[in-house]
Amino acid sequence: MTSARPKKTKQTTVLLALGWYDHRLVEGIAAYAAERKWHIAAASVTQEFIVPWGWRGDGILAWLAGEEELTDFVVSENLPTVDFSLRRAHLPFAHVVLDHKAAAEMAVEHFLQRGFRNFICYSASDNWTFEARGSGFVAGLRERGHNCQWHKWHEAKSGKRERTEWAQRQTWLTKLLKTAQKPVAIFAVNGTLAIEVQDVCNREGIEVPEQVAIFGIEDNLLLPQRTLRSITALDPNVEEQGYQGAAMLDRLMAGKPVPQEPIWISPARVITRQSTEITAVTHPGVAKAVRFIADNLEKAIDVDAAARFAGMSRRGLHQAFVEHMGRTPGEQIRTARMENAKTLLAETDSKIEEVAILSGYPSVNSFFVAFKQACKTTPAEFRKQVQRARR
Repeated sequence: MTSARPKKTKQTTVLLALGWYDHRLVEGIAAYAAERKWHIAAASVTQEFIVPWGWRGDGILAWLAGEEELTDFVVSENLPTVDFSLRRAHLPFAHVVLDHKAAAEMAVEHFLQRGFRNFICYSASDNWTFEARGSGFVAGLRERGHNCQWHKWHEAKSGKRERTEWAQRQTWLTKLLKTAQKPVAIFAVNGTLAIEVQDVCNREGIEVPEQVAIFGIEDNLLLPQRTLRSITALDPNVEEQGYQGAAMLDRLMAGKPVPQEPIWISPARVITRQSTEITAVTHPGVAKAVRFIADNLEKAIDVDAAARFAGMSRRGLHQAFVEHMGRTPGEQIRTARMENAKTLLAETDSKIEEVAILSGYPSVNSFFVAFKQACKTTPAEFRKQVQRARR
């Protein structure tokens, strides 16, 4: 007697309707798809813009910040859909998006930790992502008592771009950098713009980071900087966005309701490089204390130890820190320890217990509590996200 063959289960088929390609987003999606054994449709729109009218499947992962035709197609399919953009937030889809405000606030903390008092935000063209990052940076500084100049280059509005536009833009940026009060901290809303600032500084003999410190949100043009270790960048966590977007789509295809609010993906970490490796503090005692803290993170240092090293009283150091850094010495120690811990988790294989010790925490439990409070995730999950990004 021949046994009956097991009934073959239908494989879930998902379409990528991106109209744009970022390998990190796709890699995050692919990681989840591999776990669930999904089929990614060959009709997916990632590089060549061919709308697959007539396609049939189970769900759509979309980036609806571009062409109207692609948006019309996705809406017409009436399938469970996740949109990775907020440009069309009114559409009845789940939205899984990068937390650009949190990214900008990490840049604010990075600069303030180094004692900067002069700030510029640099962006180009109207783009909702750039606007969210820029407004987050300006607002974050304002909340901490600092002003920031936001300079935007607007592209030519004629039917076709002017041949002289790039030269005009370079002249404009050169004047901006030469006349800025220094030392100045510049937040470029993406990596391409950060490199543009660096190129002008190199050409004009403006010292980086002594006169101009540069911070960029990482994009494809900053990837080679990982080996050159030139421009400080923030990893926006695009791989995690792709992974969590796919997980959300899985829940929608299982009948779960569409969330009413966007799902925000927190940035992974700041990758500190040469362009911000400086302490822009004029007060000698504060500068000594900042360096002492950075050099002794693994030790059980406190404000009293930093004050002794700086040759100041505890009260005097506190007042000088508030005046010149906009924060207390204790806040400086806590921030430096957390940044060190994130770097060790991301760039080494050290056990979490060892990371806690090397970052100056008295116990693993105190490290866990501090990390969860600061990063909204656990040390182990943070490391997992970074490793997923590197696959």
